[in-house]
Amino acid sequence: MKMCGKYFFVFVLLMCGAWPVQGHDSYELKGDILYNDRCNEQVNPVANVFDEDLRTYFQSCPPFGNWVGLDLKEKHVITKIAYCPRMDGDYRDRLRLGVFEGANQADFGDAVPLFIIPGLTERELTGQEIVCTRGFRYVRLVLPYAQTEGKSSYVGELKFYGYQAEGDDSALPQLTNLPVVSIKTFESRDVTSKQDYVKGIFTIIYGNGTKVYTDSVEIRGRGNNSWTHPKKPYRIKLKTSVQLMNLPAKARNWTLINNYGDKTLMRNILAFDFSRRIGMPYTSPAEAVDVVLNGDYKGCYQLCDHIDVRKNRVDIEEMSPGDLTGGYMIEIDAYAHEEPKRFYSYRYNIPVTINYPDDEDVTYAQENFIATHFEKLVSAVYNSNYGSSQTGFGRYVDIESFLRHFLVGEYSGNTDTYWSVRMFKKRSEESFGFSPVWDFDLAFENDWRTYPINERAKQWNEWLCLSNESSAAGGTKDFIRKILSDTQVKKRLAEIYAYYRDNRIISEEILLHVADSCAGLLEYSQDLNFKRWPIMNIKVHENPVVHGSYRAEVANVKKYISERMQWMDNKLNYVPGVNNDYDVYDTFVPEIWANEGSLYVRVPETCDFRLFNLSGGLVESSTLHSGDHRIPAGKGFYVATFVNGQGVRRHLKCFVP
Repeated sequence: MKMCGKYFFVFVLLMCGAWPVQGHDSYELKGDILYNDRCNEQVNPVANVFDEDLRTYFQSCPPFGNWVGLDLKEKHVITKIAYCPRMDGDYRDRLRLGVFEGANQADFGDAVPLFIIPGLTERELTGQEIVCTRGFRYVRLVLPYAQTEGKSSYVGELKFYGYQAEGDDSALPQLTNLPVVSIKTFESRDVTSKQDYVKGIFTIIYGNGTKVYTDSVEIRGRGNNSWTHPKKPYRIKLKTSVQLMNLPAKARNWTLINNYGDKTLMRNILAFDFSRRIGMPYTSPAEAVDVVLNGDYKGCYQLCDHIDVRKNRVDIEEMSPGDLTGGYMIEIDAYAHEEPKRFYSYRYNIPVTINYPDDEDVTYAQENFIATHFEKLVSAVYNSNYGSSQTGFGRYVDIESFLRHFLVGEYSGNTDTYWSVRMFKKRSEESFGFSPVWDFDLAFENDWRTYPINERAKQWNEWLCLSNESSAAGGTKDFIRKILSDTQVKKRLAEIYAYYRDNRIISEEILLHVADSCAGLLEYSQDLNFKRWPIMNIKVHENPVVHGSYRAEVANVKKYISERMQWMDNKLNYVPGVNNDYDVYDTFVPEIWANEGSLYVRVPETCDFRLFNLSGGLVESSTLHSGDHRIPAGKGFYVATFVNGQGVRRHLKCFVP
């Protein structure tokens, strides 16, 4: 199994119980039996689970949500659990993905996942060491969701071991090497609506089990097509604004992206990484996490920002009812007809949703102003003098963010680049910025309507977003084609691309290494995910091909990346070091290099410095003065952002061996 070094070390400790508990003798724990399922209780009583007889068993009938456990009366640190299936027959798969939890509330509202049964169980009592220093009064096994409809779960015997103690939070378990998000809703209510929130408690354990955050939460569904999949996406609203896992924004609202049709579970991570590399104004983090909802393992998700207006997200001026000129956040949106605050441009019939100010806050005057201002943009593009420096579209389009947004969509092969486009307008500017990028589950060769992207591109020499097979909201494709036809815009596109290629911020080698790093990070979690959602050998959503294994799915993405970079080089006439008359970032030229365990940074002047990991998590934020600096950093890929006093921004990548 391939896994990053520090994660592999902790993973071995977790799986093999090699992390000793000092100064305490563990013993088998006894208590009052707890359960919430009375199916076949008279025939196969729940007491069978704790009767020391492996031949007896308890049957838990569908639907999901049945569990059995103990009230230990006092807090105990759990050091080991043991379990076995029903013995008289082949029921070894009926406990797969069952989740052990510990809690101090009788309803398990504050439950912490202790262990997930990863696969087929043996026909014997199987012991598992637990690395957890928190004391729990209540412990249980949540029996897994039935993979086959109508099939019961059976448990033959359960045992818990530990010692009485309050404990602490110095070491808490993670189900894999990834952070684990555990959400317990009130009365274990399921999340079935995109409109109605369900209240509960949110817990996230990260930092290899050394850090934990808990808060009250409201959770509901989210997404459009993604909401129709069995594995659901969620929006969560915490009680307190917080920088979860030290991510850049301090906020209450976050999203859990399901990636159901993305069998690599990394397409958003790869696209967001590219977006950061080429200097988009804002890119959401995409932190891979395991999610447990009411004791049900839901799979591998990505914890991302909820796209809203605030510092370190869409950083524009907040509006009061009397404001008109900005800031605004809007979206060219094929689903605008489903939204309460929307308008349609006269030219090109482009549907637009107003995302900020919020539906309940935006005034009629503000709606009218932003619709009128957007129409000025569209009309400027439509007119015959669209390239005029005085009256053309350049007055209303931030070309720098427009072209970077375009490059992200084209590199990733995102069929839906112009199906949904998030844009913003600042109060002091007439132009619309294009940011952030979002939604790449169909990208990187994952849509039968455009597959195979690079073969078609070679035949037609056409950008994907302008092809007949790509998706767009209304007449957005014609709108984009007109902007890209301008000679100066085409020249600027080539300059921007050449800059990042010449400086090795993007290259085939680097981007393939990012994919390999993601595959290593996700290897154990993806295995559990596709046991929970066994879709690897079937087409789901818009899958064009069944590749048959996680390794083959990743290989498909890597093949696409290699071919796409070569095609884009040809399309933009890129020759290394030749197109060097670009003026992307003036004379502000910081440097970054690495040695084992450290990054070294050299800056020519005082600047703000931020360091992000592969998932967009903030690792370091500080002001650096001219000279050399050492930044401690673990093994992995990093993206550094430098901003000098004039607002000139530089992005550099580095790999720490």
